[in-house]
Amino acid sequence: MGFEAPTTIKDVIDGIHERKYFLPAIQRELVWDTDQMERLFDSIMRDYPIGSFLFWHVEKDNKRDYQFYEFIREYHERDKRHNPKADVSGGGHITAVLDGQQRLTALYLGLRGHYAYKLPWKRWQDDSSFPYRTLYLNLLKGSDELGMEYVFRFLTKEEAERNGDEVFWFRVGDILDIEKEYEVNKYLLNNQLLSLDEEKAQFANETLFKLHSAIHKDRIINYYMEKDRSLDKVLNIFIRVNSGGTPLSYSDLLLSIATAQWEERDAREEITSFVDEINNIGDGFNFNKDFVLKACLVLSDFKDIAFKVDNFNRANMLKIEEKWSDISGAIRLAVMLLDSFGYNRDTLIANNAVIPIAYYLLKIGSPIGFTESSEYRGDRSAISKWLILSLLQKTFGGQPDTVLRPTREVLADDHSSFPVERIADGFRGTNKSLSLNDDEIENLLWVRYGQSRAFSTLALLYPSLDFRNKFHIDHIFPKSFFTRKRLIAQGVSEKDVGDCLYNYNYLANLQLLEGIPNQEKSNMDFEEWLVRTYPDKADRRDYMKRHYIPDVDLSLSNFMSVMEERDKLITGKLKSLRI
Repeated sequence: MGFEAPTTIKDVIDGIHERKYFLPAIQRELVWDTDQMERLFDSIMRDYPIGSFLFWHVEKDNKRDYQFYEFIREYHERDKRHNPKADVSGGGHITAVLDGQQRLTALYLGLRGHYAYKLPWKRWQDDSSFPYRTLYLNLLKGSDELGMEYVFRFLTKEEAERNGDEVFWFRVGDILDIEKEYEVNKYLLNNQLLSLDEEKAQFANETLFKLHSAIHKDRIINYYMEKDRSLDKVLNIFIRVNSGGTPLSYSDLLLSIATAQWEERDAREEITSFVDEINNIGDGFNFNKDFVLKACLVLSDFKDIAFKVDNFNRANMLKIEEKWSDISGAIRLAVMLLDSFGYNRDTLIANNAVIPIAYYLLKIGSPIGFTESSEYRGDRSAISKWLILSLLQKTFGGQPDTVLRPTREVLADDHSSFPVERIADGFRGTNKSLSLNDDEIENLLWVRYGQSRAFSTLALLYPSLDFRNKFHIDHIFPKSFFTRKRLIAQGVSEKDVGDCLYNYNYLANLQLLEGIPNQEKSNMDFEEWLVRTYPDKADRRDYMKRHYIPDVDLSLSNFMSVMEERDKLITGKLKSLRI
């Protein structure tokens, strides 16, 4: 490995664009966000060191022995998060990047690419929630942000057109087309930036010339070139150099090893595409490669399921490849089952809880129709109860292996039906117990609307609901009623107003209601809605029983009494569900 003559950013970016630089399969994908990218460009403009790079020279006759990927050219948080597989079959040698991928990707996206991330509070499925953004530099004013000197921003085209007295957005990638220094002056003159007041004109002049020099002239890309053909040596170097910065996750490294060792499939493509697939089931989930790889260890019945390199040896990798169709099928079915239970990315607070369910489904052959057939109704009920209690008790907090191993032992020995009682017995008396004691039941009464545990708590109270019908968490007494003015107008006494405002978001005022009835109920007075929706007294009594509504005065003026009585009904139900 030798130190090479440094080169310019322009030369490296052109090399990436012309597909001369690639990423080996042992590289992780893009993990930098726009803030990190903007800070990198600020550092370059300030002549700060940006670290050295490590490249791997792969000869023509050796490059087919490994899997390589291209740099991502247009990042889209939903649709384009993965590096495309590279075709290196033609041409001569290639250069693989062992250290510096995040920095080089940031430089490429800033100079030639785009970056689309989801706007807050927008729908994940809506394309307009992900506007494409390009990197811009303000030529009129420096940064007021601590630790920053220049204002770099990833902006939409519309945002970049909003120039003003202290803002002129220059598209950073345009500097690639400004090759000669006289062209910098030409740009400044054509855009009337030199005719501004002296301070702004000087800043614009110095800033654009500095950017031109940093990209075209300054040889700031210092790199080492490794030429050894041994994958073992390259892997060891890679692990060493990636021990700092944004941490390299085990899944990135392990997935890379799997890619090198699977014989019939591309592990990286299989697993990353599978993660995307299961995340798009129902209303969407938030699984990652770590989850899938951990599930592979458990579902393959390896004795040691620790997340470490030794467990991803060649023999284990080949076994996982051999069983991949069955493993992925069981995981997929487990996620579909969770969707039928009403869970999604916001309510499933422990992804590892899916693994024992997938293991059980694998053991019984992942039967078709498991999520809806009456044949498996009892199994579904037992799985749902175990899942909910596991989530509420935070069973998978801390070290998940201490739960996964003994649970798998029970499932391996007894899978004629889902053995929820036997699993619970194995953890009784430990800090992983599934049984709710009185204090824990009391704490559940203080679950609030919007908290991640709210859905699981309510789902425990409604074991017979068919969640495929998409239930909403509804305020029994509409939350819009809970202002001091409206409460007093409805006859709530002054002394009770504070308690009402404090308590209306807690469990006693929450229920699960199907989407359409919830929309119809909307901001209607609860007592009025109940009589209108269920004019028949028997139907009304049935609704009240199913939803733990006490048989008391249900007017808003009696809100606190209703809450107290409903707490008692809920507590009784939760105690009856103890394992």
